[in-house]
Amino acid sequence: MYLCSMKAISFSYQTAFELDNPTQIKKWMSACLDNLGYVPKQISVAFMDDEALLRINTDYLKHHYYTDVITFDYSVGNDISCDIAISVDRVAENAPLHNTSFEEELHRVIIHGLLHCCGYGDKTEDEARNMRHKEDEFLTMFHVEPNTHRHV
Repeated sequence: MYLCSMKAISFSYQTAFELDNPTQIKKWMSACLDNLGYVPKQISVAFMDDEALLRINTDYLKHHYYTDVITFDYSVGNDISCDIAISVDRVAENAPLHNTSFEEELHRVIIHGLLHCCGYGDKTEDEARNMRHKEDEFLTMFHVEPNTHRHV
């Protein structure tokens, strides 16, 4: 199953950053979706800088602020299709603020984007708490010890 799932996930780089372990991350993403009963159909993850993600946030969502991740969800039923845009600059800046590593913060925003496609929200305090709990669960699956001191 993972071989087919891995073909459904692609990474692109619009900045100097590049993943050290893309195959491992694709397997993890597939396993997380499988755990929730979803199938990766077509998932594109783009890594970019702050300014590029700000333009997307402004142009498409009419939000005029920096953010770490934006997800455009095209999923139908249990087939997950989406575009996830991640600011590597935001991830690098947020990691020390949350007393965590760049790698853990990057994995958190990747899974955060996927969870939005699986019906998880973060607009209310309860939604954010549920999202954070599921992020922590999936970070543990990737063998990254989640930072338990992070506030929602």
